[in-house]
Amino acid sequence: MSGRSGTRWPYLAVLSPVIFGTTYLLTTQFLPPDRPLLAATMRALPTGLVLIIGTRVPPPGWRVRIALLSVLYCSAFFPLLFVAAYRLPGGVASVINSLTPIIVVLLSVPWLGARIRPVQIVAGLIGVLGVSLLVLRSSARLDFWGVLAMVTCVVMMGFATVLTKRWGRPPGMGPAGFTGWLFLLGGVTLLPFTLVLEGLPEQLTGRNIAGLIYLVVVSGIIGYAVWFWALQRLTAAAVTFLGLLNPVVAAGLGWVVLGQSLNGWQIFGALLVCVSVVLGQTVRVPRPAALASLR
Repeated sequence: MSGRSGTRWPYLAVLSPVIFGTTYLLTTQFLPPDRPLLAATMRALPTGLVLIIGTRVPPPGWRVRIALLSVLYCSAFFPLLFVAAYRLPGGVASVINSLTPIIVVLLSVPWLGARIRPVQIVAGLIGVLGVSLLVLRSSARLDFWGVLAMVTCVVMMGFATVLTKRWGRPPGMGPAGFTGWLFLLGGVTLLPFTLVLEGLPEQLTGRNIAGLIYLVVVSGIIGYAVWFWALQRLTAAAVTFLGLLNPVVAAGLGWVVLGQSLNGWQIFGALLVCVSVVLGQTVRVPRPAALASLR
């Protein structure tokens, strides 16, 4: 990434982690309780249906890749993410999730031809420490299945991010269309499992309906369209470092919306996260020729 124009991408891409930072508040306060499959399906299927409007069908050579990425991003990832959100305190889930940049840095070496730079490892460790100080409580309980679900999510997101950066997009398909086909396939896969294993809620409150609309329009369509757009313009590691802002947003919402207090250590942790995010943006995007040689 070079030139002044390149320095603007992180400022635009930060919209995505800001949106994703609302997920915990959304899940615990607005969505129907104990329905991870329903939440996953509603995040994927309507998003896919909207975003594929006016786009071309992926070419045959891309269909296996689309199917694999759909599993990593949607049909397996979303249910596990909401299982973790329902079963774990937000602080525990956030600390586990903060390991994602380090995983992406490591995976980028064999698959993207990147080099591990000391600043990336330092930034990753600062991020984990910052998130821990910000959100982890001494009274936090550890649920085995919740932890396993969140760890699996982190590993899957790491692989998905690096594969997306390595493969790019089908020719002539923009970020919105690419996101749409991934989510449509994921949503179609999730729908029968949702209907059989959970069924539909007998009734929805106005709060639930508002939460589901937000889940589809903002957390799904806007959030992921921006995320895939950013992944084409920044390094895979840089995008995942931006994701460390999720718990900062979640903590801020807890303070503003739920009346939760923030002590000095938590504020210091938030500052460390911001330092980590800035350090994570310092590595330049590999030249196209270097990436092409890996495909």
